[in-house]
Amino acid sequence: MPHQADMTAFNIQTIGQQVSTWGEGPIWWGKHLLYVDINGKKLNRLDPQTGKESVWDIGERIGTVVPTDHDNEVIYAGDNGCIRLNLSTGEKTTLADPESELRGKNRFNDGKCDPAGRFWAGTISMVKKTGSANLYCLDSDGSLSLKISDVTNSNGICWSIDAKTMYYIDTPTQEVRAYDYDLATGTISNSRVVINTAAHGYASSPDGMTIDADGMLWIAFCHGGCVVRFDPNKNQECLRIDLPCIETTACTFGGEQLDRLFVTTGIKTDLDEPDAGKVFVIDGLGIKGLPSFAFKG
Repeated sequence: MPHQADMTAFNIQTIGQQVSTWGEGPIWWGKHLLYVDINGKKLNRLDPQTGKESVWDIGERIGTVVPTDHDNEVIYAGDNGCIRLNLSTGEKTTLADPESELRGKNRFNDGKCDPAGRFWAGTISMVKKTGSANLYCLDSDGSLSLKISDVTNSNGICWSIDAKTMYYIDTPTQEVRAYDYDLATGTISNSRVVINTAAHGYASSPDGMTIDADGMLWIAFCHGGCVVRFDPNKNQECLRIDLPCIETTACTFGGEQLDRLFVTTGIKTDLDEPDAGKVFVIDGLGIKGLPSFAFKG
């Protein structure tokens, strides 16, 4: 039975100077790690080689950020829908805002682009109303479609190496669902549970997720202080790495060889954790991730 990894087996350290109230949505693009501070309403960009950090005050809670094919431009999703942001000028363009009538009750949370360049992002019920959130897909032609309804806390999402399977987490279910994926159309079908984290003994919440080059899923457990590697084909836990703060929120592979695992964290105000809110990087895993994808619109 897999067990907790010895922390001395890997090099686990914090990176950068930023301390996020609630760090989330890490993604590697070019030579930088992009991530957000949801409650701090900030977008962060970190160059691990030089240590240079850039911070944009967005003015709203943002749950995720993805690159685009245009220089110095990103798409983020948050309180006010999906927004195109020019990082040089600060110009913002709203691309979609499907839940404007739920302002203050729902906001966008996690999301990523599929290999075809569509932006998938889901919402979260901030009043914890079960089934009142959704998962959407913003296509490269600007059209928005509802993909999964009756969600409560839309979270981790990623695609298999051959892009024939989409993996998705609605956090309160404590499940990872898999869907057959048609890359040409963005159609999902054949929903099934491939990992039940509660059945593996995790009482904490599965949050952000990424996939490695072996097809294994890495899940950060909010309130759990760990990241866990699962085999979705066998519903099997392969490896768990504990980190020294309880709010581990999301993870992604990055670095020149895509062999460094970056983990965002948040601050639990009633705990004294010196490194809470910082980005951790785990080296020495001997495992590589997959490249991220940009929005093609």
